[in-house]
Amino acid sequence: FGSERIAKLMDRMGIEEGEVIQHSMITKSIERAQKKVEENHFGTRKRLIEYDDVMNSQRDVIYTKRKHALFGERLSLDIANMLYDVTSATVSDYHAAQDYEGLKFELFKTLSVDFPMDEKSFLQASPDESTHKIFELAFEGYRHKRDAVALQAFPVIKNVFETQGSQYENIVVPFTDGLKTLQVMANLKKSFESQGKHIILDMEKGIMLAMIDDAWKEHLREMDDLKQSVQNAVYEQKDPLLIYKFESFNLFKQMLVRMNKDIISFLVKAALPGEQNQVRQASAPQKTDMSRLKTSRSDSTSSPQQGGDRSFMNTQQEEKQQPVRVEKQIGRNDPCPCGSGKKYKNCHGK
Repeated sequence: FGSERIAKLMDRMGIEEGEVIQHSMITKSIERAQKKVEENHFGTRKRLIEYDDVMNSQRDVIYTKRKHALFGERLSLDIANMLYDVTSATVSDYHAAQDYEGLKFELFKTLSVDFPMDEKSFLQASPDESTHKIFELAFEGYRHKRDAVALQAFPVIKNVFETQGSQYENIVVPFTDGLKTLQVMANLKKSFESQGKHIILDMEKGIMLAMIDDAWKEHLREMDDLKQSVQNAVYEQKDPLLIYKFESFNLFKQMLVRMNKDIISFLVKAALPGEQNQVRQASAPQKTDMSRLKTSRSDSTSSPQQGGDRSFMNTQQEEKQQPVRVEKQIGRNDPCPCGSGKKYKNCHGK
């Protein structure tokens, strides 16, 4: 709007395009228009920063968890805290509903433990008491599970190390909870020297990193959808930023609960698949070699003397590529091709 007013004013004054503007009124009008545009841009950037601040606070939490999982710092403590949080949330939900049978089923499904209290004791006890008993039982069961998996994996690791230790540096070991399987990379030498215990540490790292990344990527998509939807709050004379902060906090809280539950549930159920001897070397993804593809293409059309199977394939390919030839049909009244001089019907057409 300000630029249109300036253009009209310049036309009235007869100022041509490219001419130096020296009038004080024109200069002040330009300054006011430029200041207004800069204020609008500043407000837009400030608004974006306020939205980004919400994401930054959540990003710090997730990246701290990833750092602990990646470098092994406080990994055992983080797992214990997640186990306690999952137990506390589960007990609180079912204790409020006085659902004893539902709690037993949920604990067995998530933590693979039997509820150590009868229904009467559960209803009389506080949620904190029930949480403490279940946590101790689940944590002790997880410690035994770690030792059992290490003991089960060590013979396979020993066999690979003794027979192919010079070839393999890292190996990929599959772990499954019965529903899905995750591939975990482990150092072969460290796993052998620790009698399989180091592979458990690598398992915890790999599972936590994979599930944290999946949960965070899904949360980012939900946050993008939320940022678009809260803009409609302007029509209700509400501040979209306040609604965004409130809803994003609830989404982040729900994401943490789901993520902790998925991680703990997989860890307490993690086991080696049935075929334990299929340990393969960990390698980086290979890029497609285009030159090799061209070479193999040229080889396929080369002489059939390069091998029996390839010769057969090339012969079949050449036969398919040959044009169809249609021979001229001999009529009954045409001369016979044998050279007798007779008509075809009199010589061979009988």
